[in-house]
Amino acid sequence: MLEFEGQTALITGAAQGIGKTIADKIESLGGVTVRADFRDWDNQLAKIDEHSYGIRLDVTDPEQVKNSVQQLIAEFGNIDILVNNAGITRDGLLVRMKDEDWKQVLSTNLDGVFYVSRAVLPRMMKNRYGRIVNISSVVGQMGNPGQGNYVASKAGVIGFTKSVAREVASRGITVNAVAPGYIATKMTEELNEKAKEQLEGMIPIGRIGTSDDIANGVCFLASREAGYITGQVLGINGGMYM
Repeated sequence: MLEFEGQTALITGAAQGIGKTIADKIESLGGVTVRADFRDWDNQLAKIDEHSYGIRLDVTDPEQVKNSVQQLIAEFGNIDILVNNAGITRDGLLVRMKDEDWKQVLSTNLDGVFYVSRAVLPRMMKNRYGRIVNISSVVGQMGNPGQGNYVASKAGVIGFTKSVAREVASRGITVNAVAPGYIATKMTEELNEKAKEQLEGMIPIGRIGTSDDIANGVCFLASREAGYITGQVLGINGGMYM
C-alpha cells in the first residue's frame, strides 16, 4: 500500500477540484500537504489541520514563488513531493484570440510549472530524493479546436517534464506527467443528458472521469514505489486517447 508518512507535498492549484482531491489523498496516506492557490488563504502559511497547510501563491510571479518555497523549506525542512496542478483556460478560436488570453494561459500553465519546479529542485537535489508530477491534459497530446493556448501550454508541460526528468534522474528525483481526459466538473455537470451521452460515447470505458481517478494516478507516481518511472506521461482518460 502506498504511504507518505514523514513526507511533505506541495500542490499548486489545490483550493478545489483535482488539486484538492490530490491533497486529500496524500494526507489520507500519511503525508503533510501544503495547498497553494492564488484564491484562498493568506500570503503567510496557514495551518488548516494537523496534516494540512494553506498558502496563497501566484505561480506566475517568480519572486513570490522563490520566497514561498524558501519559507516552506524553513518550516518543514524539505519538500519531498511537488504536484504542479495550477492551470486556467481562456478558450477561443485562434483568429479571435486576444494576446492577453494567450499570455495568461501560457504564463499560468507553463511558466508556473517552470518557476515552482526550479524553486524546489535545489533542495531535492541536495537530498538526492524527490517526486515531481506535472498535470498536463489529453488535449496536450491530441489537440482540440478552440483551445490553442491551453493545448500549447499542456503540450509544453509534457516536453518540459521529459527534459527535466533527464536532468535530475541521477539525483534520485523522478519527474512525470499525468494527462487527464474529460473529468467531472461543475461545467460537465451542467451539460444536458444528450451532450453527456455524446461525450461519454467518445470514451471507450463509457464514463467521464473523476478527480479521484486522477489523484490515484498522481499518488502512485509521487510514491517511493514509482522510483523507476521517470519522464513518462500517464494518460488517465478512459481510453479516449491511446
